[in-house]
Amino acid sequence: MTGRRRTSTRSTFLPRSFRFTRSVRAAALSAGALTACASLAVGCGVVPGTTGGSGDDPIVVMTWAPEATSATNEPGMPAFARAYARWANAAGGLNGRKLKVLTCNEHNDTVAAAKCARQAVKEHAVAVVGSYSQHSDAFFPHLEGAGIPYIGGYGVTNAEFTSPLSYPVNGGQPALLAGLGKALATSCGPVSLVRPDTIAGDTLPTMLDAGLTAGGHDEAADQRAPEDAAEYATQAETALAHATDDGTGPRNGTGGQGKGTGKGCVVTALGDRTSTFMDSFRRTRADHPEVRTATVLGSVDQTVIDAAGAGSGPFEGAYVTGWYPEASDPAWAQMKKVISEAAFSDTRIDPTDTGVQTTWIAYTVFRQAVESLAGGDVTARTVRGALDDGLQISTGGLTPTLRWQFSDRLASIGFPRLVNADVTLQTVRKGRLVAARKGFVDTTKTLQKAAVG
Repeated sequence: MTGRRRTSTRSTFLPRSFRFTRSVRAAALSAGALTACASLAVGCGVVPGTTGGSGDDPIVVMTWAPEATSATNEPGMPAFARAYARWANAAGGLNGRKLKVLTCNEHNDTVAAAKCARQAVKEHAVAVVGSYSQHSDAFFPHLEGAGIPYIGGYGVTNAEFTSPLSYPVNGGQPALLAGLGKALATSCGPVSLVRPDTIAGDTLPTMLDAGLTAGGHDEAADQRAPEDAAEYATQAETALAHATDDGTGPRNGTGGQGKGTGKGCVVTALGDRTSTFMDSFRRTRADHPEVRTATVLGSVDQTVIDAAGAGSGPFEGAYVTGWYPEASDPAWAQMKKVISEAAFSDTRIDPTDTGVQTTWIAYTVFRQAVESLAGGDVTARTVRGALDDGLQISTGGLTPTLRWQFSDRLASIGFPRLVNADVTLQTVRKGRLVAARKGFVDTTKTLQKAAVG
């Protein structure tokens, strides 16, 4: 598993019942102020012509992600961005201009994230594309001050769904967990959620419970776990006890008494540490093979399933929600062509990696924005203008048609920039991750109900 990326669960989504905390209120006020100035001709803090350029100059963008850290790592995202630039330039560039991709190791650190953003400003990047960082408070002020759009972030921070300079391509953890909860509501007995014992991890039960309660199920038992543990025997035992509770025994934590029928379910949302948890859970579960597991893509992929025992492992029969179609879907053919022609056997770039997939979609958005400018100046301001003026982006079936407005359907729960709440439902069958249902599941209504629940 070395070098592979997993989804971090350390996000800054809204707390239970989606009540605004002081920091979220501040973010909302900041977003409102930015909305007003983003509509100006030159943006906030931008001197006309200083960000970007025209003529024969390369179009400069940046992609950043954490690499070689002890927590979340996303090496495939910047690696794919560089491969995309090689592929695009070999085909004549974007509108006849070379694409120059700068990459930066964000180190999963606030200081490094801010440094990456300052570099993007210094190098006159016209956008930050397909990046991962959970330190939005560190990098967004620099981007917003220079008017640089943030296209296709991974969706791990609240700011990605509030800043008018953000153009997210997926629904982040809110959509994944809401969709998973709804899928489990009718097929699981007691549900136990294992998640990081962090402030950000405290927000995850809200999303899962939104889906469970929408399906008539009780809330999940909330099992906290260290985000950097070497083993999880204690947490596995507690989660299993919740999932096998018939309602008569004592319970630690809250919730977990399912109104749904069927076997108990353990939901893992530990990001990089999901495979470590499963090593412990597999041993603990020996006497309770009836207990099912469920998770979200990014916390698990085919390599994790294989390492856990494939068809004979604890993921067999598990539900897994993702943002995009399964990796074998023909809609990924163009991305795989880029990897084949321009990745040069770079093992960091895996077409099944959700980070790589998100980066591909983000560059698809950026390319169409540039092409819509019809050979005119490509600057941070004009790229933002293209996206803000109602440009509809087609991703070839990987997402719904994307179109951003200053206030979208989920603005009422504090996510005005969340334009794609669709998720896909997959399952592990005979050790392979396959589609459990065709098409997408829209979680918009589920999330809207959670706002007042």
